[in-house]
Amino acid sequence: MKKTLAVCALLCLPFSALAAESYSVLFKTQGTFEDVRDSLQIAIEGKGLKITNTNKIAAMLERTGKDIGETRQVYGNAEQFEFCSATISRRMMEADPHAIMMCPYSVAVYTIPGDKTVYMAYRKPAVTKNPALKKALGEVETLLTEIIKDAM
Repeated sequence: MKKTLAVCALLCLPFSALAAESYSVLFKTQGTFEDVRDSLQIAIEGKGLKITNTNKIAAMLERTGKDIGETRQVYGNAEQFEFCSATISRRMMEADPHAIMMCPYSVAVYTIPGDKTVYMAYRKPAVTKNPALKKALGEVETLLTEIIKDAM
């Protein structure tokens, strides 16, 4: 019975979600980087959240690579949006004040040279035995997944 439920659960996952390393959840889509990036920004703001910082990762790597003698282009384009949900973050930090390190949340959008896919990803929330924190972190993960699906 457990195997049947596991298979059903896997079949319900969107085919655009990729198995990633244990530290991230990765989605892929098609389109231009700019269109996907803009859709992601709209999806975040559509949840009533304010983007507090945009990190231009590809530009930073290109700029600093020259200073350290590295020339390989890691990304075609790469940006990371940082934001928080006051409601979910409050529940998370009430459950464990040390969970402050989980904020802000971030979602990255990027392309890899030679690959026509546009990727979106977020960090997996930490594993915890604290039931209240586990619930709040589950809400964070649900929110981040919804944002990316809305952007797709």
